[in-house]
Amino acid sequence: MADLLAVGILFAAVALAGVVATAANKSVIPFYIVVGMVLSPSVAGEFTVAGYGLPVVESSEFIDIGAELGIVFLLFFLGLEFNLDRLLASKERIGAVGAIDLVINFGTGLLLGFALFRDPLAAFLVAGIVYISSSAIITKSLIDLGWIANDESDPMLGTLVFEDLFIAVYLTVAAALVTGGSDVTAAAMSVGTALAFIVGLLVLAHYGTPWFERALRTTSNEYTVLRAIGITVLISGVALAIGVSEAVAAFFVGMAFAPTSHTYELENLLEPVRDTFAAVFFFWIGLETDPRLFAGVAGLVVVAAIVTTPTKLISGYLGGRTYDLDPRRSIRVGLGMVTRGEFSLIIAAVAVTGAGTSLSAEMANTIYAFTVAYVLVMSILGTVLMQYSAPFERIAVERFGDST
Repeated sequence: MADLLAVGILFAAVALAGVVATAANKSVIPFYIVVGMVLSPSVAGEFTVAGYGLPVVESSEFIDIGAELGIVFLLFFLGLEFNLDRLLASKERIGAVGAIDLVINFGTGLLLGFALFRDPLAAFLVAGIVYISSSAIITKSLIDLGWIANDESDPMLGTLVFEDLFIAVYLTVAAALVTGGSDVTAAAMSVGTALAFIVGLLVLAHYGTPWFERALRTTSNEYTVLRAIGITVLISGVALAIGVSEAVAAFFVGMAFAPTSHTYELENLLEPVRDTFAAVFFFWIGLETDPRLFAGVAGLVVVAAIVTTPTKLISGYLGGRTYDLDPRRSIRVGLGMVTRGEFSLIIAAVAVTGAGTSLSAEMANTIYAFTVAYVLVMSILGTVLMQYSAPFERIAVERFGDST
């Protein structure tokens, strides 16, 4: 009963956040995150009004799984927009924008991490934390702002694909290093398994479309939804169980569905499901954020935000130019890539597993607190920059001209 009450408070809170965001004409994502933080035990649990405690939502299995489903459905929709033929046709450009993004942002992260913590492993973890943009939050923002159908979405989606594939291997290596890296063979097998599964997903996306077409051949909306969700969540769950990102798996499943005749039907039927669990995901980010940790890492977060916001703007802008976009749309790409989110938190959780072994307990906890605060700041900053891109677009046009 208590869990059901907590879930009821969650959905009532995000519904209210949506009303406020609509009235303020702002992106709803920061409101979801903030309301999750406000209702967390670390905030609401510490206050009383007139002798009564405030409503508190504690993390539960439903919320954790709901957050994962939010990531799965957001990336599934991304795959629907980015079919395999489009991916293969743009593989050179995706490789180019991904390499630019990796060199600039992961390289900067290594330098930043070593400057902040003076430890090679900590630097490697911080590099991943500040490198990886949030596929889930960016995809949601692209949809909400209507950019998903614009030219600037191509380099953004291409960069996200590259990042998600890279991070699938990175997380395996990071986990091996944090746990001591003593079993090199086991680590190599984990990386090999991850790569083999990704190749298998590519094959599925390329050759499995006829099967996906038949799977959705029904006159019942109920059966269509259940089959699509069953296939997507099952494959994503298998991926997660063997150490591959569920987001990457959902993306490839979406690509397999994209060439079928059911794409439009899926978008209409699953859109409410996607948005419902996306709200749970953003609420979960807030719920996992303990503002009491911020005081000790505020300086680190400010430095990281000042350093890594311009690097994403630069790499994104160069990525847009690689796709032959004009300066106005290229700066949109840079603004859109600023957001960090779910994968950064996963890397931080990996760091905590090394507390007292490969990392000192103090350093591991500091990295975790830093990441939580950094993700909160960058998720809000990124969505705001996308919504208010007009001034930056004017500056780009004035500085570099406009070919349109």
